[in-house]
Amino acid sequence: MPDDSAGAPTPRLRVETLGCRLNAYESEAMRKLAAEAGAEGAVVINTCAVTNEAVRQARQTIRKLRAEQPDARIIVTGCAAQIDPASFAAMPEVDLVLGNQEKMAPESWARIAAEASGPAAEAEIRVDDIMSARETASHLLDGFGARARAFVQIQNGCDHRCTFCIIPFGRGPSRSAAAGVVVDQIRRLVGQGYREVVLTGVDITSWGADLPALGGRAPMLGDLVQRIFKLVPDLPRLRISSIDSVEIDPALYEAIEEPRLAPHLHLSLQAGDDLILKRMKRRHLSGDAERVCAEIRARRPDIVFGADLIAGFPTETEEMFDRTLAHVEACGLTYLHVFPFSARPGTPAARMPQQPRAVAKERAARLRALGDRRLDAYLQSEVGAERRVLIEAPRRGRTEGYAEVTFEQDQPVGDIISARIFSVAQKRLQAQAV
Repeated sequence: MPDDSAGAPTPRLRVETLGCRLNAYESEAMRKLAAEAGAEGAVVINTCAVTNEAVRQARQTIRKLRAEQPDARIIVTGCAAQIDPASFAAMPEVDLVLGNQEKMAPESWARIAAEASGPAAEAEIRVDDIMSARETASHLLDGFGARARAFVQIQNGCDHRCTFCIIPFGRGPSRSAAAGVVVDQIRRLVGQGYREVVLTGVDITSWGADLPALGGRAPMLGDLVQRIFKLVPDLPRLRISSIDSVEIDPALYEAIEEPRLAPHLHLSLQAGDDLILKRMKRRHLSGDAERVCAEIRARRPDIVFGADLIAGFPTETEEMFDRTLAHVEACGLTYLHVFPFSARPGTPAARMPQQPRAVAKERAARLRALGDRRLDAYLQSEVGAERRVLIEAPRRGRTEGYAEVTFEQDQPVGDIISARIFSVAQKRLQAQAV
């Protein structure tokens, strides 16, 4: 009988991404590296380690994918795999555990391509010491996104040691991409038709600290942003991802006034009580963050702030939590990214007196409810305004302030159009092109 499978195309690499935007970026890079090496047909799970729940979801995803594809080679990578490779290798569903450095190396994918494609008899671990990583992130630069928005990684890793955070042990020390490489990448993206570029990384306000000195000092994020605006004049819109308010430099304050910079900043704040901030080993107090927000708003009145906040940190009293609620109002935050505290093994916060899980979840729910009210008020304030909207899908886009917008008729994907906001529905602005 003829072999019906003869000549059938090898299935493409399947990548399941958990966690942050940087993971999504790196998943796209892995697809490209695997395709170039001819490493197809495997299933890759790019894991997150930010909370215990993220690790649980990673394990659940691995089991689900093995059930769906029993004959595939299962490769686990990402921060959770980097931090605890042995536990993933012990899972019967897993064939290979690949470190965060290794997953971005062309030789890793060439080796995978040369090996058997099906399940292995025993899982192998290929994970080096991430803390020894010293190369810049430039080899990762390969902007991706929808037809409208592209993401460019300018930095990887983190040199800070917040007591609750395990991510530095998954990402290693801070490494910056050279400014010239970033500018060249953005030029290419603009030439390909992208209308918005988002600068991303693990701790992007630390960009430049490991690069050669510029005018007697290390370059800073504001220098990079101003250079992008100067050397890529055709870029319509630049957006900055999550930043640490304490690291905003003078050049970045100046750049905030540039109309092409999207008036939306996501701040790593975590709490609004000073004692909790000290126990978190943050480098700012609540008043510092409030002053930063006031300074930015004075320079850019249309600015919209988001923030990361943790509820139920060890030793947090009800009064301390109330100060975080008040901090949301004092900073004028709109988009809240709320985490109930999750004790990550190996971090100092995991050894502190813990709150009951129910307390952390209840406080997180109250924070989210406040965030919902803040967002609703902001969206209602937009009704009647005319905004520039980047069209991401035929009937969907986002404003400069990152509010999602829906249309009743198709719009040109990839264009930035003027639109009149006429109502709010399901936390989205409804608009009509003008």
